[in-house]
Amino acid sequence: MRAIVTGAHGTVGSRLCEDLRRHGVEVFCWDRDSVPVDDYWAMERFVRSVAPDVLFHLATASRPTGRANESWLINYEWTSELAWLTRQLGVRFVFSSTAMVFSDQARGPFTVDSEPEAPEGYGYEKRRAETRAFEQNPEARVVRLGWQIDERPSGNNMVASLEAQMRERGRVEASTRWFPACSFLDDTVRALQALAWAEPGLYLLDANERWTYHEIVLALNERLGGRWRVEPTEHFVFDQRMMDDRVVLPSLKARLPGLR
Repeated sequence: MRAIVTGAHGTVGSRLCEDLRRHGVEVFCWDRDSVPVDDYWAMERFVRSVAPDVLFHLATASRPTGRANESWLINYEWTSELAWLTRQLGVRFVFSSTAMVFSDQARGPFTVDSEPEAPEGYGYEKRRAETRAFEQNPEARVVRLGWQIDERPSGNNMVASLEAQMRERGRVEASTRWFPACSFLDDTVRALQALAWAEPGLYLLDANERWTYHEIVLALNERLGGRWRVEPTEHFVFDQRMMDDRVVLPSLKARLPGLR
């Protein structure tokens, strides 16, 4: 089997590539310097030359190159072109979106029937890209992800953020009124691979059944040897959880026995 992965150096993409290779998949990482995302014919030549079974589109505009409207180009226009390309070439298309398609003013928990309404920024671009992906390729799998949890303190994951807070402030503040959408990275990666072979449609990946950010941080701190000074706050009030009975991730409690 062959797979193309965009965003292969990111938090989710790098772990996905590791896992795919471990299972014998031939992985091709999309190099934007070699295959520009604003050159349709270069993109088509690349995808045709690889002839993948599946294309995982995980990239975001994390490395600015100076292009005009770069965030829109990466998050929306590139998604649109890849959805069309994969439809024309008969390649399975998996597009990773985000819980941030819902603004902080929305009322969760969210389901596949909840209407995303982020009015600007990254969440807005992603929600528009979701709609466009299905317009261009009705066979697409669009997967909304929450915040990733991984014990490696690097990349865009919860532990890395907590480590940074501790270094900078000498403490970690955690809201007792925020229920974050989140899951362990390894579980997310396995689910993404499984969903590539599921029915086309929208899927939500979230392992948080009922816990606040403060409870999750305390349980992580216990698991990692108590290296943070955790202070409860009420500064952020939001139920961001996403519910999808079709996708069963291990509960956070299975990973964090310290959760009450």
